[in-house]
Amino acid sequence: MGAQLTVEDIKREAKSFVEAESGRPEPGYYGIDNGKTIGTMVEHKFRDHLQALYEFSPGNSAAGIDFPELGVDVKVTSAKQPQSSCPFKDAYQKIYGIGYSLLLFVYKKTDHSETQTGTLCFEHCVFIEAERTADYQMTKRIREILANDGNTDDLIGFMHDCLLPVSDIEAEQIARKLLAEQPEQGYLTISNALQWRLQYGRVVELAGKVEGIINLKG
Repeated sequence: MGAQLTVEDIKREAKSFVEAESGRPEPGYYGIDNGKTIGTMVEHKFRDHLQALYEFSPGNSAAGIDFPELGVDVKVTSAKQPQSSCPFKDAYQKIYGIGYSLLLFVYKKTDHSETQTGTLCFEHCVFIEAERTADYQMTKRIREILANDGNTDDLIGFMHDCLLPVSDIEAEQIARKLLAEQPEQGYLTISNALQWRLQYGRVVELAGKVEGIINLKG
């Protein structure tokens, strides 16, 4: 029986995982260009890595994240365009964060025809704490409005200008909450859609340089 998995274990093992897997020939990667397929393979490999060492409850579709008891989801994305989707719950996620932390693997893939294998080079491995998973521009501007004595009208106007998917009633409720509870500065770029589209260019640039964006590959 292994030890019970913790968030710190996930961070430490992610670093070991990318060191071990970067450049390793894998026949299953060869000829695969679908990012979702590659992401699923990497997630399964990382889960197998953890299961050999630790005890933990598997994620489930109802929870929607890989490690629900620890509040951590794994995202795997190509360095060409580091982004992924995220379930839409409500507009609060764009302002106060998506509700859980993210472990982000960013890879570059190369195929080798002579061996019929593919290799992944993990260029970045970043842990994004839940408190930093809101939208960068939205939280930056809201914090500026609040610092300049903004009121509910200012906040509601800003939300409408940004086309935040909320009704007038919801916008007023969010504005009142904002006056009572200023959001932390987020670092994701979150695009409006039926699912949120999370873009990671900024967190890759800032990993290890700001609080809550932890560079695990160094």
